[in-house]
Amino acid sequence: MNKPLIASLGLAALVATGHALAEDRITAVHAFPPSLIYTQSFLEFVDKVNERGEGVVRIEVRGGPEVIGLSEQPDAVRNSVVDMAYTAASFYAGTVPERDAMVASNTNAIHARENGGIDLLNRIHQEKMGVYYLGWFDSGVSYNLYTINEPRLDGEGNLSVSGLTLRSNPVYDAFFQDYLGAQPISLPTTDVYSALERNIVNATGWTQIGLQDLNWDRFLNYRIDPDVFSTDMGVIVNLDSWNGLSEEAREILQEVAIEHERESAERFEMLAQEQQAELEADGMQVFRLEGEAAERFSEAAREATWERMRRQMERHPMGLKHYDELIEKFNDL
Repeated sequence: MNKPLIASLGLAALVATGHALAEDRITAVHAFPPSLIYTQSFLEFVDKVNERGEGVVRIEVRGGPEVIGLSEQPDAVRNSVVDMAYTAASFYAGTVPERDAMVASNTNAIHARENGGIDLLNRIHQEKMGVYYLGWFDSGVSYNLYTINEPRLDGEGNLSVSGLTLRSNPVYDAFFQDYLGAQPISLPTTDVYSALERNIVNATGWTQIGLQDLNWDRFLNYRIDPDVFSTDMGVIVNLDSWNGLSEEAREILQEVAIEHERESAERFEMLAQEQQAELEADGMQVFRLEGEAAERFSEAAREATWERMRRQMERHPMGLKHYDELIEKFNDL
């Protein structure tokens, strides 16, 4: 073999090796099991990044709550145990109470991205938690209260919690306690199936999507309308890890995240309608609050959430900075 050819091959190998070494790697976890549609949405995002970022950036998914408990994942990102997590912002509400802007929102990520709301939330995440808020995924999906037994009303037409053993989580704790006057049982998503099966709880809140994925529809027979709240699933990245990425890697990640925000919001809006129709076709009955009772129910959910955010923000040195701006940007007024 002649010397020029050897030199060319050596240079090619060196370039290829350098290219491979230059690829940024990001470790990630997700809050829920892979069977849940929310996790599948995140894994679609991962596939898009890895395809578009080939040779530049790659996300390596370590697993879900079996690897790091869902409520422990935000701190795992903050403390550099992993670089990224797809998680509910409610799991770190004590650190970033402004996350309630998403929970109380009456719109979705498309609106909040266009008006600067998500950029504002990202700055707050960086200041308070040391993480980069990459995107609000699967947004615009509301919650309902689901029960095993037929719900009852009080004398004024409001929902009665008498006889209800409610399972709760940080999203709707304040609403259940302050408005409904209930003392809910806090259980992680992974424990709810057995709790329903054993009648430890007979009612739970959940989004309009994914009930069948969890098989909770085997026990729950009634859906209470109107729907309330909004999902707060998103992706956070350790700030040092984010800043350590190449500029091209950051651009790819942010570009794909913004695209996925829009695509997932549009797709989940249609999917919510489809899945609710499927549940009704399979026998789930809709229990609708009417008139002023329905208005009180919806308004109480929003007010309880904004009030919780205000109280928690007041305890932080930053105080109520951005409070009014968040209300404006996360509501389609």
